[in-house]
Amino acid sequence: MTTTQSPYVTPPSVLAQIAGLPELSMLDIKALWKDLFGKDTPTHNRQFLERRLAFRLQEIEFRKIDRNMVDRNKRRIQAIMDSGQNKKLERDFHLMAGTLLTREYQGKEYQVMATVDGQYEFEGRPYRSLSRIAKEITGTAWSGPVFFGLKANAPSKPAAKKGARK
Repeated sequence: MTTTQSPYVTPPSVLAQIAGLPELSMLDIKALWKDLFGKDTPTHNRQFLERRLAFRLQEIEFRKIDRNMVDRNKRRIQAIMDSGQNKKLERDFHLMAGTLLTREYQGKEYQVMATVDGQYEFEGRPYRSLSRIAKEITGTAWSGPVFFGLKANAPSKPAAKKGARK
């Protein structure tokens, strides 16, 4: 009796595929190798082949490209080429659109929402940076990511002693 697989069945997870490698015949191992690497197996050592196949399966599954990062890097490269200078690093955190940041400051609660275009909305107005919003709230210069708890405050450097060598 032959069973046909439904085209609507979800493919097995990477973990399930890796766990099933020892149960495959050597012919199946070689066929999988050819599918994943595009060439014949370099050796007949089954342990080597299973390990490399497991690595390749994980590499394929977990090597997903973050479109936002690619686009951001392209813009940055273009800006550097246009100006000849690397002026400003973009922020190292990226909030999903709709993320709501809440901060209590001097007994009042403030809320900021991340927007689709990478900006922030505070009290109905758009802002390009969290630091501007933090300054609006506190009246003094603040690191926006630190103010909203997205980044730890940098440890202060110890004061240099007078007359000490550096």
